[in-house]
Amino acid sequence: MLKKKSLLFLFAMCLTISVCAQPVDNHKRTFYIVRHAEKDTGSNPAISALGKMRAADLFRELENKRIDLIMVTNYRRTGMTGDSLRIYKKIDTMHYAADVSGEMFLKKLSTLPARYKNILVIGHSNTLSGIIRQAGAKDYSAKDIPDNEYDNLFIVNRKRRKVVLQSKKYGLPSLPTASDLRMNISQ
Repeated sequence: MLKKKSLLFLFAMCLTISVCAQPVDNHKRTFYIVRHAEKDTGSNPAISALGKMRAADLFRELENKRIDLIMVTNYRRTGMTGDSLRIYKKIDTMHYAADVSGEMFLKKLSTLPARYKNILVIGHSNTLSGIIRQAGAKDYSAKDIPDNEYDNLFIVNRKRRKVVLQSKKYGLPSLPTASDLRMNISQ
């Protein structure tokens, strides 16, 4: 009898753990995740002239993807990166708090209606990894995006408990850093 109770307790615990381990948001969705475009200097800078070209590249890359929602942080550069899509395609924008773990993104995501199927998420070099994992690609292991990289597009596609992560480049290649140039010259 004690064994049966122990097994039932164990079964209940496993069931509880597996239910709790389910993502807060399990709707069928596709996330297009990018870092903001190149920025100017200063506190809360706008995007630079090069960043405006990058934002135009992002528009061309995603204009036919039927984006339903754009999620940005409270920093000007993230909003400006998605402005062309927002304005020309009349897409709603929602703010989420930037954090390295992506938990604030997930918290905001959990409040969204299921009608938002295709979501553009614009973040920062140190927040993209957490966002990618919270969007469903739990095995994504990269840390921060290098400071000089602005041309990454991560696509997380969730369908029927299956998650597919695709990583690609868009627009002009990111410029190398000064240390990259020094290494090439010395070789």
